[in-house]
Amino acid sequence: LSGSGKSTIAVALEKVLMQRGKHAYRLDGDNIRHGLNKNLGFSAEDRAENIRRIGEVAKLFADAGMLAVSSFISPYRADRDGVRKLHDDAKLAFIEVYIDCPLEEAEKRDPKGLYKKARAGQIKGFTGIDDPYEAPLKPELVIKNGECTPQQAAAQVIQYLESRGLLRAAK
Repeated sequence: LSGSGKSTIAVALEKVLMQRGKHAYRLDGDNIRHGLNKNLGFSAEDRAENIRRIGEVAKLFADAGMLAVSSFISPYRADRDGVRKLHDDAKLAFIEVYIDCPLEEAEKRDPKGLYKKARAGQIKGFTGIDDPYEAPLKPELVIKNGECTPQQAAAQVIQYLESRGLLRAAK
């Protein structure tokens, strides 16, 4: 959801990865929607294409040996499953991290005032308000945002990556 803390956690994660000497890059709405996907809107079709393109870019990064940290509103399970398949077919790791944040909490945060506009009818098709969010059925990791700091959430991701052998444990 918008305001769930996914970008804040992604920034913290990217920082830890870089401090550990890992090649990592954060993909999020600010650096993708203003360039690569600036021609897309927020219809279901455009959202699907947005996630498909992000998946392709993340696959290229992974193929080059980099860690792609993607933080996006991806409301449809089928779109996320498509990106997973793309990585699986290329024999590249794909880790779905679900940032579990209640709608009420995300609305309280509302850093860009989007929920207020959606509730007023100024934004149509807003995820969680008049467009659905399909929570993942089997994400690799669930982070209950609101119960931890962004740094603690990043540490959870690092710990998971280490447990899968995708990162060496810090000494």
